[in-house]
Amino acid sequence: MTTDRMALIDLVEKGADADLVREMLAFAAERMMEAEVEGLTGAAHGARDPVGRQVQRNGYRERAWETRAGRIELEIPRLRKGSYFPSFLEPRRTAEKALTAVIQEAYVQGISTRSVDNLVKAMGAAGISKSSVSRLIQEIDERVNAFLNRPIEGEFPYLWLDATYIKSRQGGRIVSTATIIAVGVSNDGRREVLGVSTGPTEAETFWKGFLRSLADRGLRGVKLVIADDHKGLRAAASKVFHATQQRCRIHWMRNALAHVSTKQRAAVTAMIKTIFAQETAQEAHKQWQTIADALRDRAPKLAEMMDATREDVLAYTAFPKEHWPQISSTNPLERLNGEIKRRSDVVGIFPNDAAIVRLVGALMLEQQDEWAVARRYMSLESLATVSENPLISLPGVTA
Repeated sequence: MTTDRMALIDLVEKGADADLVREMLAFAAERMMEAEVEGLTGAAHGARDPVGRQVQRNGYRERAWETRAGRIELEIPRLRKGSYFPSFLEPRRTAEKALTAVIQEAYVQGISTRSVDNLVKAMGAAGISKSSVSRLIQEIDERVNAFLNRPIEGEFPYLWLDATYIKSRQGGRIVSTATIIAVGVSNDGRREVLGVSTGPTEAETFWKGFLRSLADRGLRGVKLVIADDHKGLRAAASKVFHATQQRCRIHWMRNALAHVSTKQRAAVTAMIKTIFAQETAQEAHKQWQTIADALRDRAPKLAEMMDATREDVLAYTAFPKEHWPQISSTNPLERLNGEIKRRSDVVGIFPNDAAIVRLVGALMLEQQDEWAVARRYMSLESLATVSENPLISLPGVTA
């Protein structure tokens, strides 16, 4: 009789114990994960250097699994190369439910477009009631709110903030609502979705409130905030985290080219790119000044803009060079924003801001699950230099 069968018999012999179902589910989940990981690695757990091994294990990560029998704490195996996510957790289920909930909520409130109306009918839910929509919304909100309000543990030297604009109904009007997502990289090199909110991106009070909510949940150790040039964000980031702000290099370039004619843009783009190709912070600052001086006669407004924004755009050069591609812009969030737009376009007009947070929060919850089992975004060695240097958060100061 195998060890696994003996363990299962032990569980059954517990009889009508209240925790029996959860324990049996936990046992089954553990065996399923081991079987799936064994298939990926090519070797059984504990086997030493077998001929068929394809990849090494790398410990475990904890994750709560919500079931009808209650919460089960899982230990999901990690791999040194690639990623593993248990098939039975259905990683895309939450976002699909959230999308359904938002579409149905818009439908029952009478603000759905023709495309949404057709979607509801295609789902066979044309006669859906407000009570059934409410139950679905409550189910999704419990998971999403638990995720968005969870304690933030550890230090996050880098914090990305980006806004996507989504249409929603407010006070009988249709308005374009800024939806903010916050993503950080922790000291162990892993990315996490830290928060989602909606609000006016130009108001310092909004940014201060949002960043303060992250701090209240435990966010600390922020050295650099990477974002577009939102009014109010700079002051809020300085007050809440005492952090430097990196102005998104890509967005800055688009704004800069607006100050030159169409015929000049190719040449000016090539000139500015030489700044970002420099190997050190000192060389980048020197080249910036050289390019600004070269443009003073033919593009005086651009030269003036460069004089005013150098420290903001080159703030990333004060950090380890291996991090420069990630921290110089908000491009690391481009895939997230693309997925948000894809789903929000299906809805068209959201019934309220809560519906926006519901759908975006569900998407971010699934993204977090994927990142949790993926390889590190940054190396531990390079991040150690950021944490150990107290001057690295000051503008224009090189390590």
